Amino acid sequence: MYRILGIDLTAITGLEESTAQTILAEIGTDMSQWPSEKHFASWLGLAPHNDISGGKVLRSHPLNMPNRAAQALRLAAQALRRTQTALGGYYRRLGARKGPKPAITATAHKLARIVYHLLKHRDPYDPLSPEAYEQHLRQRELSLLKRKAARLGFTLLPQPTTTA
Repeated sequence: MYRILGIDLTAITGLEESTAQTILAEIGTDMSQWPSEKHFASWLGLAPHNDISGGKVLRSHPLNMPNRAAQALRLAAQALRRTQTALGGYYRRLGARKGPKPAITATAHKLARIVYHLLKHRDPYDPLSPEAYEQHLRQRELSLLKRKAARLGFTLLPQPTTTA
């Protein structure tokens, strides 16, 4: 597959050779038929579909579409649950908050965006380390706390460290 594509899809955590072959057999190698990764995820049936009435979102869920590539991505996402990677941490974080089914779909959506980017730009996959992912989450939480404190009229200061 590397000789055909010029990139290694199996470098993505969770994608084995058979999964990558299934995805390529379903979508092909030409990504020009989808203008963006959002269109690609929607075609796979992994993007949220909002039912809107009167400007209000009534339901938000992915459409049920029989697509073997999406099924393969969901299986790959489910396999990430026990891995000690950034994608595995993403799955576990969502699974704790929303449950296993939405976590599988969201992780499969993330995998679909990664696959689209690799096939579109032919860049090698550079995974985020678990430590970098945890640091990113910590920075997000800290900025959220600072915004909340500023809204309430407070200022957050780091606690001074004492050496004893």
